[in-house]
Amino acid sequence: MTHDTYTTVEAPAEGFFKEKGSRFISCLYPVTTEEQIREILLKIKKEHYNARHHCYAWRLGQEHIRFRANDDGEPSSTAGKPILGQLVSHHLTDVLLVVVRYFGGTLLGTSGLIQAYREAAANAIHHATPVTRLITTSWQLEFGYAEMNAVMLLLKNENLTPEEMQLTEKCRILLAVRKSDATRVTDLIKAIYGVKVSPFPAVDN
Repeated sequence: MTHDTYTTVEAPAEGFFKEKGSRFISCLYPVTTEEQIREILLKIKKEHYNARHHCYAWRLGQEHIRFRANDDGEPSSTAGKPILGQLVSHHLTDVLLVVVRYFGGTLLGTSGLIQAYREAAANAIHHATPVTRLITTSWQLEFGYAEMNAVMLLLKNENLTPEEMQLTEKCRILLAVRKSDATRVTDLIKAIYGVKVSPFPAVDN
């Protein structure tokens, strides 16, 4: 990853691993909130209600990444940690990876479990389509109708598409700018007389 991009997955993907009769079904999802994660986990537990374990790991955020790993009854650090390790090693964030285990009757031991959950997680990632996205900062532009042509020309020249626009006597535009370009672009906008530029949402001093 570069300093203003991050990698996630384009769509859900599945994987599979089998060891000594136990089946490990892995499911990888793009997510952006913990609420989404809770809903997906509930759905998976209903779909695989007779599975022995529903282990998972997730990572959220682009610059300040939050994460969690859950063993769901497996010995400590034998399931959630290796699943999380695969997300980290593939530099993925804004993702949830669940590995469902159907017990096959034979104990795998600590090293066997770690290997099985790692392989199942890796298989789901292998079947996923990674996508690189920009880290952006949001800005609010406020200006009068007289400044609209100059503002719109600058946005066109910088290939920027407003997220929201209110073009009336008092104009307002919400704009997402690539982090590495933010200082340069906002300086250009501020140079247009009569345009007020501020972070969005507003930052308290």
